[in-house]
Amino acid sequence: MNGYTGKILRVDLTTQSMEVEERDELFYRRYLGGSGLIAYYLLQEVGADVDPLSPDNLLIFAGGAITGVPIAGAGRSAVGGKSPLNGGYGEADVGGYFGAELRRAGYDAVVFKGKSKTPVYLWIKDGVAELRPANHLWGMAGAECQEAVKEELGEKAARFALIGPAGEKMVRYAAVINDLKHAAGRTGMGAVMGSKNLKAVVARGTTRVPVADQKAVQALSKYMVTHWKEKAWEMHELGTPGGINGLHAEGKLPTRNFQDGQFEGHEAISGESLRDTILIDRGGCYACPIRCKRVVEVNDDDFQVDPAYGGPEYETIGAFGSNCGVDDLRAVAKANEICNGHGLDTIATGMAVSFAMECFENGLLTTDDTGGLELKFGNGKAMVALTQMIADREGLGDLLAEGTDAAAAKIGGGAEKFTLNTHGQPFPMHECRSRHGQALGYVVSPTGADHMHNIWDEGLAVEEVGAGWKTLGVYTPVPATEMSPAKVHAYAVMANLKWLDNALGMCMFIPWTTNQKVEIVNAITGWETNLWELLKTGERHVTMMRLFNMRSGWTRAGDKLPERTSQHHLSGSVTEVPITPEELDAAVTEFYAMMGWDAQTGMPTAPKLHELEIAWAADD
Repeated sequence: MNGYTGKILRVDLTTQSMEVEERDELFYRRYLGGSGLIAYYLLQEVGADVDPLSPDNLLIFAGGAITGVPIAGAGRSAVGGKSPLNGGYGEADVGGYFGAELRRAGYDAVVFKGKSKTPVYLWIKDGVAELRPANHLWGMAGAECQEAVKEELGEKAARFALIGPAGEKMVRYAAVINDLKHAAGRTGMGAVMGSKNLKAVVARGTTRVPVADQKAVQALSKYMVTHWKEKAWEMHELGTPGGINGLHAEGKLPTRNFQDGQFEGHEAISGESLRDTILIDRGGCYACPIRCKRVVEVNDDDFQVDPAYGGPEYETIGAFGSNCGVDDLRAVAKANEICNGHGLDTIATGMAVSFAMECFENGLLTTDDTGGLELKFGNGKAMVALTQMIADREGLGDLLAEGTDAAAAKIGGGAEKFTLNTHGQPFPMHECRSRHGQALGYVVSPTGADHMHNIWDEGLAVEEVGAGWKTLGVYTPVPATEMSPAKVHAYAVMANLKWLDNALGMCMFIPWTTNQKVEIVNAITGWETNLWELLKTGERHVTMMRLFNMRSGWTRAGDKLPERTSQHHLSGSVTEVPITPEELDAAVTEFYAMMGWDAQTGMPTAPKLHELEIAWAADD
């Protein structure tokens, strides 16, 4: 079987037993990998009454269909389970090298269940798996833990997916960190890992992922190696923070807990400023020539930042920078180091800090609550201190570790007005008042607010749509702040493509065309597939996620935006248009209908389940 090992490792942490599950080609053709495998196992095995932090939850590490094949973009993998943030479908996707190493070590996925009596880590080398004691590693930050395990195993080339103290303490948005600097950040999978007393998964593999047409794979790989500079040089030069100045100019830079879309300190935290001040290197992911990752170092009287933990991406700079009113890159880099070392989602953590800052400025929190911190927007040292408190679950940090919805309920006094979540997951650093298709995506996303399986409305706000859109059957330009059936259709097909990327293990920053993605899948698997079948696979997966969420208690009532998105920015802006609940609700109905779900409830219909060959799910 080309493209896969055909083996999925099942680990019962309660009994400390393992078995290998073998799957056939048709299984992989339906579910591909990554998000598809996670959705399948959760829907099959995790019931409505399962507490996300109980032994009955699953924790699934899954490579994609292309993960580990030496071609640009194939370094991504996924980790999933029932989310402790919202009790629904949980998944985080991550780059780096661990996913490729896991596949090269002999497994397409690892599925954990149960809970170990004492801390353990899983060691996999060339198909042989072993649970090893981790009592001596519990409490360690990432770098200390990784070095200790490498020395213990005598394997300097091993790759890691691990949790820090925040995961051990089950901060509800704790992350799983790969190789110290690549974060599977969203939906709280680090907390699920901590609840199972699982400190790390460590892999080393020397076997290539089998491919159907080695020459075709090599030709595609050579194409991107040859052409990436003309297509993605700015991503290498400035990384994801390269757009900060432009977002400010367009009024799309989240500022002071999304109260504004422009930040007066934008230049100081821009990609250009990062490059010219604290950047010391550029890192990358498996088989990728672009090397867009930032590596920073700070060593002064105020902050010391270890380059082993990489450097801040755009989301991190937005969350801890403009959205906290902080224009000090050193402080942002320190917060990033704390999050990577202790295992926290930088988006959710930054949003928790900005929420607390707004509460403080409105008198709902005082220095008695903050441990003496003057928690005002712009106070970089206070932002860093509160980030550490969240990681340690100390003082106010312990309350914020439960998520901003829970914190707002405890604080009271109208604090819920300052939460920017959908389905419990905080907004990423993208202003949906300027992108109404993205707003719909935040609402109907199976993981809560997320940008990685969403639409970028700017691509449709042009005189003529690009070739990529036309390939998906979208032909007509639509303004960015229009919420019409045409926009809903564009979102639906783009979301299916994004879920396909997550099942493939494909990075969104590699400038492959949709047709090239089909070529890559065919070269690896030999399936002779086409774009229609692959897009149907994305649709199958997101429909399974919807079923899981509805079984877990989600309803249409939760498919809504927070109050702030229907309000103007405080200082005025360039492109923002508040979203009315009425137009959003109408778009949700249209989206349900286009997906083949019940137009009023959002429940996938029996005919749709049969069309997608997942009728087995109808019994639930």
